[in-house]
Amino acid sequence: MGAQGSVPEGVHVVVIGGGFGGIAAAQQLKSSGVTFTLIDLKDAFHHNVGALRASVQDGFAQKTFIPYAETFGESFTQGRVVLVEPEGQRVVLEDGQEVLYSHLILCTGTEGPFPGKYTSPSSTQTAVQRYQDLLQQIQAAGSVLVVGGGVTGVEMAAEIKTEFPDKKVVLVHSRIPLADPGLLASVRQQAKEVLMEKGVELVLGQKLLGMEGVELNVTRRNQLLTTDQGTEIRADLVISCTGQRANSAAYASGLADWVAEDGSLKVNPHLQVGSHPNIYAIGDCANIQEPKMAYHAGLHAAIAVSNITNSLSGKDLCTYSTGSVTMLVALGRDAGVGQFNGCRLPRIAVVLGKSKDLLLWKSWRDMGQTAP
Repeated sequence: MGAQGSVPEGVHVVVIGGGFGGIAAAQQLKSSGVTFTLIDLKDAFHHNVGALRASVQDGFAQKTFIPYAETFGESFTQGRVVLVEPEGQRVVLEDGQEVLYSHLILCTGTEGPFPGKYTSPSSTQTAVQRYQDLLQQIQAAGSVLVVGGGVTGVEMAAEIKTEFPDKKVVLVHSRIPLADPGLLASVRQQAKEVLMEKGVELVLGQKLLGMEGVELNVTRRNQLLTTDQGTEIRADLVISCTGQRANSAAYASGLADWVAEDGSLKVNPHLQVGSHPNIYAIGDCANIQEPKMAYHAGLHAAIAVSNITNSLSGKDLCTYSTGSVTMLVALGRDAGVGQFNGCRLPRIAVVLGKSKDLLLWKSWRDMGQTAP
């Protein structure tokens, strides 16, 4: 496609969600001359790969928010989508605004506890301040309990211990292995070893009780928590890194027949949703059995946009297939573990490839802007 004149009249792609998949799709639509509207709750793209470091380093949060309007201009709309209506080919925003589409790309991501996720409708200033507030709580705490030993929890514990080595940091996980199940066993073991080297205390194979009564992200001296095996843990601050789920609020009713048990959308190999050839789901909200990663969301975006342009020109659709897992786990600015195409990487390679700057430069480049 490439030239604006080659796009048939009436084509308007709506992209819901401005995470990694959303901005990749929007940039590719922009390059192809396809009219589109990108809709997101926030006024800026959040490079949430850096969210955990923003919680421990003063001034880092500001670098993780990149304004949508400067990149996409009038093609960006800030708002919350409350309804997708396939029959009328429209989406409805919370304020009553309706946006018509010829094609729809859903990339609503996952929702989960702060600081790993920031999904509130707000200005960049408000978002940055929330990370600064958490930093102050961490600074005030003598001990921190991180709940959940998936990738987010492992990275959170490492970030805190790296920046504040004198603080007591405890990580509780309901399973024995840490990090993502898609990682090699040797990589998951290596993550455990790095945490122990840094001095993180691990309580594995145990589940915390009474979490519903705990105030998260607020320092309360000497709180006592107990696991299901009777282990008592005292901590001044509790940070949750569990319970992430597909953010289905926008499509749960309009596409109910195609929503999986975990809230994600069932897609075919072309990433089309159910019986709707003009609706695509990409990134974390697509029901694809692979680790939820920014890298994969970008791959999905390329397939979805290619299939939209191919369908307009009568070409065959592309298919998406999963491959060997490539994943880098940053364990503070000075450590990390990971694998490339199923092969374990040297720790120094992960530090240089991700941990040092968390790929901030790439998001600013992809958005066509200069980092502050």
